[in-house]
Amino acid sequence: MAEIDEPKLTIPVSDGDHVLGPDDAPVTLLEYGDYECPYCRQVGPIIRELQARFGERLHYVFRHFPLTKAHPHSQLAAEAAEAASAQGRFWEMHDRLLKYEGVLDQEHLVLLAVELGLDAGRFERELEEGVYTHRVRQDFLSGVHSGANGTPTFYLNGERYDGPWDLDSLSAEIQKPIGVRVRVMFRQFTRLQASSGILLLLATVVALLWANSAWSESYFQLWETYLTISLGALSLSESLLHWVNDGLMVIFFFVVGLEIKREILVGELASLRRATLPLVAAVGGMVVPATIYAWINSGGPGQDGWGIPMATDIAFMLGLLTILGSRVPVSLKVFFTALAIADDLGAVLVIALFYSGDIHWVALAVAAVFLLALIVLNRIGFRQPLPYAILGIGLWLAFLESGLHPTIAGVLLAITIPARSQVEAEAYMAQCTAALRGLGPGEGEGETSRSQQAAAQTLEVIAERIQSPLLRLERSLNPWVAYLIVPVFAFANAGVDARGNLLVALSHPIALGIMGGLVLGKPLGITLFAWLVVKLRLADLPFGVSWAQLFSASWLAGIGFTMSLFIAGSAFDPPELLAVSKVAILAASLLASAIGFGLLSLTSPSQEGVSSLEDAPSPA
Repeated sequence: MAEIDEPKLTIPVSDGDHVLGPDDAPVTLLEYGDYECPYCRQVGPIIRELQARFGERLHYVFRHFPLTKAHPHSQLAAEAAEAASAQGRFWEMHDRLLKYEGVLDQEHLVLLAVELGLDAGRFERELEEGVYTHRVRQDFLSGVHSGANGTPTFYLNGERYDGPWDLDSLSAEIQKPIGVRVRVMFRQFTRLQASSGILLLLATVVALLWANSAWSESYFQLWETYLTISLGALSLSESLLHWVNDGLMVIFFFVVGLEIKREILVGELASLRRATLPLVAAVGGMVVPATIYAWINSGGPGQDGWGIPMATDIAFMLGLLTILGSRVPVSLKVFFTALAIADDLGAVLVIALFYSGDIHWVALAVAAVFLLALIVLNRIGFRQPLPYAILGIGLWLAFLESGLHPTIAGVLLAITIPARSQVEAEAYMAQCTAALRGLGPGEGEGETSRSQQAAAQTLEVIAERIQSPLLRLERSLNPWVAYLIVPVFAFANAGVDARGNLLVALSHPIALGIMGGLVLGKPLGITLFAWLVVKLRLADLPFGVSWAQLFSASWLAGIGFTMSLFIAGSAFDPPELLAVSKVAILAASLLASAIGFGLLSLTSPSQEGVSSLEDAPSPA
């Protein structure tokens, strides 16, 4: 899934900024504000309380961010503050503007200047001539480049603060107690463009080191340990490896199914014109690698592994793309995200059709009943997750006994999750307004009143109904999949004892087929099929992307890893063949990532984000 750049302050605090508190204070709190914004006015007293509470430990900075479409006088008010600053009275005017309840037009701004004892003639003349228009615009553009998302937007020591604006929350963030520090460290790590890939790589390295150490036997014994779950007369006993591959990975495939459904409904696969290029390129990236593998292993013991080099690991691929930052066009990242999701869909179909066992029709009929019940829940508009979870577990158990791969249950469950929100904008806005009024002062000091609890519950219900169950589940499960389930899968499956036979393993036809398919077949198939579609005028090349960049990035699609390891486990029962395939997948993924990253670095020269601040958008 595509990630976004971490919001950081791009323009550092300088002598031209309006500041309170010592420059060497340990905490710098910078606010982008709008004098007509009601929320900036509400937060004003909180800022003054923070200054009183932290004193010399706080360095406060204010920058203008006038949202002129919503607040028509905000630009002029910001210029009035600058005109007052030219006469040494910025903060006095700043406070009065935030407290002023009238219209902030020029006539009333001049009256405020008179009340402050300013040179009113000079003040009015500078407003009429727009002397400080450029100065205010510089502040606004610095906010645009830093990722300011409205007013007020706060930055704590250069990092955007997205938490609550109340006094206690801001104080806790400034003081950084241990709980906040842990949360901030985790948030900073997860905002790294390749954080999930880092954990995946770490799990793989630990598994390989353990499997090739003097304690390798304990590694394999761990995953062969059986875990039994019993409920009355019902009992399910599987090895830890099977619990990971057939159990935990169901959640992985469930999230994959949610992503596929979202992309088909509202994403890059939603229209035929937009979907043609990534879909056809994905087909090329599956057909050519499978053909290369089948050609090398035709009639041999490894002929069933043709599906292994068809897969792409989206986490590693997008992680490497985003490491290059602005050098890689956003449209290229979007294209390969859609391609990887289409690739996942192809891998799911391959697993379901070609890597399942003998079909047990009774169990499959039971699975059909569960699936029908899930579809009925969707059709009647049921949105609570618990019934879907209970029926989903039943669907998984039925698939476990049916002979079809149990992870397919995760994809089918995802298809039944409601994807549309129940939004009645005007009614919800009125209800939110009424609920927010209920969040006023409580009945007793130190405790929350019943009306506040009711208001908070109302807002929570409204927020849940506005966001579709599909998006809510995808957002909540993605961190568990990226930072727990996939690394655990890699830890359980990537360990292979390659001591003394690495060269022999890599020269095996299975290894040659996998490496040839992933390292050569993927870029050739993706580029060739994409070229044909564009030449036939069925689709267009992504905006701002050259053929050299697309070809270079297509090598990264040769990072099979997670899905390739999964298919290998389904394709091969003999341990020696599975070990060869694992070694080849790891070697091919490493080689493809190195070649792709190197080629992209050459074909995507460093770009300056925006040539000047004047090129940025106007206030909205």
